[in-house]
Amino acid sequence: MAYKNLKDFINKLEQAGELIRIKEFVSTDLEITEITDRISKQKYGGKAIFFENTGKKFPVITNIMGSDKRMAMALLQNNLEDIGDEINNLIINMTEPKDGLMDKLRFLPKLKQLTALMPRLLRRKGACQEVVITEGIDINILPVLKCWPDDGGKFITLPVVHTKDPNSGIRNVAMYRMQVFDNKLTGMHWHKHKVGARHYEEYKKLGKKMPVAVALGGDPSYTYVATAPLPDNIDEYMLAGFIRKKKVELVKCITQDIEVPADADFIIEGYVDPQEELIYEGPFGDHTGFYSLADYYPKFHITAITHRKDAIYPATIVGIPPQEDAYIAKATERIFLPLIKLALSPEIIDMNIPVAGVSHNITIVNIKKTFPGQAIKVMNALWGAGQMMFNKSLVVVDEDVDIHNYTEVLRIGLQRYNPKTDTYFSKGPLDILDHSSDKFAYGSKIGIDATKKLPEEIDNASTLPKFKTLAKLNLDKFPEINKINIDFIKLEIPILFISIQKNMLIKNYAQQFIEENNLKGIKIIIFVDYNIDIKNLLTTVWITANNLAPLRDSYILESQNYNYSLLVMDGTTKTLEIDNFKREWPDIITMNKKTIENIDKKWESLKIGELIKSPSLEFL
Repeated sequence: MAYKNLKDFINKLEQAGELIRIKEFVSTDLEITEITDRISKQKYGGKAIFFENTGKKFPVITNIMGSDKRMAMALLQNNLEDIGDEINNLIINMTEPKDGLMDKLRFLPKLKQLTALMPRLLRRKGACQEVVITEGIDINILPVLKCWPDDGGKFITLPVVHTKDPNSGIRNVAMYRMQVFDNKLTGMHWHKHKVGARHYEEYKKLGKKMPVAVALGGDPSYTYVATAPLPDNIDEYMLAGFIRKKKVELVKCITQDIEVPADADFIIEGYVDPQEELIYEGPFGDHTGFYSLADYYPKFHITAITHRKDAIYPATIVGIPPQEDAYIAKATERIFLPLIKLALSPEIIDMNIPVAGVSHNITIVNIKKTFPGQAIKVMNALWGAGQMMFNKSLVVVDEDVDIHNYTEVLRIGLQRYNPKTDTYFSKGPLDILDHSSDKFAYGSKIGIDATKKLPEEIDNASTLPKFKTLAKLNLDKFPEINKINIDFIKLEIPILFISIQKNMLIKNYAQQFIEENNLKGIKIIIFVDYNIDIKNLLTTVWITANNLAPLRDSYILESQNYNYSLLVMDGTTKTLEIDNFKREWPDIITMNKKTIENIDKKWESLKIGELIKSPSLEFL
């Protein structure tokens, strides 16, 4: 049964043992973030956290979808893939030929079910409008968080943003962070690839102000569908109705010509004027685990705030993974996988977007391979499919590989991978938040074909090196090396991780290293900065994936002394002095020492169990 509102969902979480309440005062300035960061990084994503005392009128809830269980509860599912299968079956039924009258009649109930889930506009006010503020507007009545020390200010982090195409009137629902600048002004951080930005450009052409409405809270499915990669012109609230098996009820805004969910907790109404100068927004501690750099974005002028009398303010914390967004992204992967498989049927068997890849840096797929070059064909197809265009590193393996078992992916995949012949590069759009590329939102991609090779794909001039036990390494000439992780070598997986105090180009350093050491049989070496814990695979892969610009930082090196080739990947920080990198390089997100110490002192009074150390300590 669909949730009545956010409070109803919170009650269900508490009944399921998935919620902790904190009655002690906790500041919205960094402290809620620090507590949430500690709890959300516990096993299975910890618990949702209800902060009852924020110094404001309204309580705050965080981490509500920060586990597989809570994500499934939010979408009323036991298995998230069931939604994807339902959507897939519906599309197949809609698109397959109806040969006779009986076929058409059998489809009618499905069509009726679909139309019954379209959103409905109410002719009255909604619960979200129990309190209406149009005079003396002050966004600071809401407990908006300052999440991280170097953030540009306070940010609304779970806004469900409603815009309309001015020509067609078609609604779009999406999520764009909002920095608070004053009582009636925020930023609107929509990227150039997003639908909101496209609507903005259309209003700019027309010389009109753009009505915008922001919902917070309500049924948790609204938050999810605002993040879902739906095709253009598909109503997000139709997907929400499909998920909750009940149509979404909408009401008209008070001051803007736009519709919003009646059961939301807060509605922030306003407009964006495309003729107005942009505002300098950011930095912001983002889901990549790095600060996204400040830049210019549109101003959002608030014309009304409405809310429920018992409103609860929802917020999410993003930063070094894993965080709540990782579970939302995993839900999207499982829900939309059937549609990707339908588009690339019967090739793709399964897909895995690892948490360390922060949604767009790494994707692993396994395929049913039947012809030469098929892995390359799949790479190109995926890089051209919707938001998969942002993917930076794509690994393709055979159907016999369990892509959710990373040790198996490495062991079997690397047996079938020849660095010299099975590494592919491409170029295209990158996520706006990618900091590794020399150019903004554009750069290179790497594809690794780790499938069994058919006769046509085998290069007789390039033999596939066999794994052998690694001889003792000669490190006398390499004082810059901090540590070498050979744990995978012990498992007969030919990959090395090296942390280094870099003083020259990694390509030059790596060439010297392989000439001094017989690494024949090793397929990949990954270099990271000296202070990275290379025993922590999640951290090492996360850092590498973020810092890697594939064409610039990946090298197929050949040893002249020992006659072999391998792939070297440079996951280090890039600088102007060594790498001639001219863009600003962002900092890793960490909490400041003062807040960490404050929460350590306050922990016992929070009454939420034994002290959990700050995750930031690893990176300070």
